[in-house]
Amino acid sequence: MILGIGTDLANIDRVARALDRFGDRFRNRVFTEVEQRKAERRRDVAGTYAKRWAAKEACSKALGTGLRMGIAWKDMAVSNLHSGQPVMQVTGWAAERLAQMTPPGHEAIIHVTLTDDHPWAQAFVVIEARPIVGAGAPPLPPA
Repeated sequence: MILGIGTDLANIDRVARALDRFGDRFRNRVFTEVEQRKAERRRDVAGTYAKRWAAKEACSKALGTGLRMGIAWKDMAVSNLHSGQPVMQVTGWAAERLAQMTPPGHEAIIHVTLTDDHPWAQAFVVIEARPIVGAGAPPLPPA
């Protein structure tokens, strides 16, 4: 079942200006060390940060709160699987909120997709509750 859906559109040039103006203060307030290492290795540094900014905004919307009620930017972090697929991890208050909205006998799965086409970066986040096999829920059909 779908617990939440969020989307966000970020302007890459605006993020580039924030990086130029505030530098490490901006990076360290919004992005985890893993996110910063990923972005700084890329040719399009600002675009990489903008996609992650959009993902954090989209995740906060999917959690039903937006960036309020105690969620911090770094409570949501985007990394990539070896295949390149982006994944979202939540900690702190975002993880608490996710646990509150997940029904008993289910696990929460956060799906995220990122794209950019200068000057825009976009993210979609879908939070799914999947029954836990063996927790009284019927098994999932094979994929």
